[in-house]
Amino acid sequence: MENVFKYFEFSNFFKDASNSFSGNEICFTVLNETHFLIFEKINETYNLYVSKYNNKAEVGVKPALILELLIANYDKSLPEHRIAMRQYLG
Repeated sequence: MENVFKYFEFSNFFKDASNSFSGNEICFTVLNETHFLIFEKINETYNLYVSKYNNKAEVGVKPALILELLIANYDKSLPEHRIAMRQYLG
């Protein structure tokens, strides 16, 4: 997974303070000024979300304006998981 995070320029993981992710660790990458892809880390599994915030500074600090689960238990070896992520990242 580290290669996925680096390749798509995800932030370092940090603890969610917004309670949107139950205090789990998250990392994110920017789609545009208000939309972000977020990985939530739960033990050794990852959930992938698309989200909307007013700005980058709010990610993990304030609740998302829109938060949609794209993939539960993301597995980089599954083509459908990679394709779903690439739909957003190109």
